[in-house]
Amino acid sequence: MIKQHPAYKYASKVIDSKVNAPRYVRIQCKKFKDIADGKDKKYIIDEEKVSLIDELLKLMYMPSGINFGKTIYEATIGYQWLFYIAILCTVYRDNHQKRRYEKGILEICRKNFKTFTIGTIFILLLLTEPKYSKFFSIAPEKSLSKEIQDAIREIIGVSPALIDQFKRLRDEITCKLTDNIFKPLAYSNDKLDGKKPSVFLVDEVGALPNSYAIEAMESGQLGLFNKLGCIISTKYPKIDNPFENEVKYAKMVLDDIEEDETVFALLYEPDNTSNWETDIGILEQSNPAALEIPGIMDDLLNRRAKAILMPSKRENFVTKHCNIIYQGEGTETYISVADVQKCKVNHIDWKGREVYLALDLSMTIDNCSVAMVAVDGEKILADAIAFIPEDRIEEKNIIEKIDYREFIKTGKCYACGDRTIDYGFIEKFVMSIEEKYGVIVIQIGFDRFNCISTAQKLEEAGYDTVEIKQHSSVLHAPTKLLEESILSGNFEYEENKLLEINFQNARCTYNDNLNRYVNKKKSTGKVDMVVSLINAVYLLQQNTLFGDGFVAQI
Repeated sequence: MIKQHPAYKYASKVIDSKVNAPRYVRIQCKKFKDIADGKDKKYIIDEEKVSLIDELLKLMYMPSGINFGKTIYEATIGYQWLFYIAILCTVYRDNHQKRRYEKGILEICRKNFKTFTIGTIFILLLLTEPKYSKFFSIAPEKSLSKEIQDAIREIIGVSPALIDQFKRLRDEITCKLTDNIFKPLAYSNDKLDGKKPSVFLVDEVGALPNSYAIEAMESGQLGLFNKLGCIISTKYPKIDNPFENEVKYAKMVLDDIEEDETVFALLYEPDNTSNWETDIGILEQSNPAALEIPGIMDDLLNRRAKAILMPSKRENFVTKHCNIIYQGEGTETYISVADVQKCKVNHIDWKGREVYLALDLSMTIDNCSVAMVAVDGEKILADAIAFIPEDRIEEKNIIEKIDYREFIKTGKCYACGDRTIDYGFIEKFVMSIEEKYGVIVIQIGFDRFNCISTAQKLEEAGYDTVEIKQHSSVLHAPTKLLEESILSGNFEYEENKLLEINFQNARCTYNDNLNRYVNKKKSTGKVDMVVSLINAVYLLQQNTLFGDGFVAQI
């Protein structure tokens, strides 16, 4: 039966390229199809559960839209079928009562019915989960958290077979058959612990300041036989949000880098993030509903035309309707973080290379950075390390809404000193670079602000130090060279999310001569790693252009 089911047919069309779907959706479809074909030794699709899902969906009716009056069974589209059947019907071979998936991640554009999809799952499970199960939804705002409640209430209200089986109150919905209860919760940074959800939804995760809501819900599920957490969102303009962490982890699972059999993810982010103005494939890969429902693609094309003509509409369109991280026109964004991420590599072999270092030493209470660059053919190789006061980590995490402890674990950030930066620690780090990386340090550049003493110590240790004036006439050329290298693919760096966040924050201004430079005051957050990187590129550029370490400054 499963091979005739819409979920199986959708997965097959994706795999056979009859449906234009992005890479990670194709991978997930292949994994689903292998299980459905009986190729997996541990899991199968329980066809009795499939039949139950089908019959229940035939009892539910569409409350609005072009499919008003049809059953949800008739109105369900391909990706929804796959999501329902994979999550609810994939079970252990030796125990059909035990479901495989405990987390469902859905990354998809607006107007693709993601909240409605989860609402339908909630109704199915309210009807079928063990008695007294608890269901919760959380979103950045209470009104968003209640959107799934509205979807559930409306479906029940137009479905004659269901209307008498549920009690619908203002702040909760109870299934009379099972005494299972659903409540939407207001977002909180510290009041979600103690809940024990069998099923939960965290909606618009990209807008949350941290992952607390997810962690609180998951910790409340410990010990449950079957559990499910649904994590859904569109893209947001910034990469430093908890949804990007969930997506990154899901990609590692799909790529078989991380072993986690409990995660199911449909990630509708386009493979190509360039040429959104002309490439219809971007819209097809990020809006699966547009491939099946008349009118949606025409609406998207109209919106795209307006976004092309009206810069004020671009960020919303590209981010929310193309699933591409995009920072709006007029912000003087230095380089799109999406372009920077294309230059990420797994490993750089630094051994034996001649390198140029640059320091950005701020006030003792702020971030500092050391950047290193080298040339490999036409490519610029780069690394950047941040330094922060140890006793200010929690304070900075809250203010900047990022997790510095995560970056410390990766080795791209060091905590030194207590409430103030320990410059001595940074000096020792710089002096250890040759041994640590196996490189030869040619020059070290510095901005004299807060760095005179450190530069003198490095000079006394035998290093060639060069003051780099922080002036647009000096920094314009390396700023331009770094941008061109990134956009042309002639730039490489190893995994360094903190550096990516710095690029995301960086904003540029022009002087009267139209020389462009990164302006710390106009940037939207910390940019010390980008500043030190531009300074290091300056040294590299000067030596490459003029030779013999000649440094030309106006």
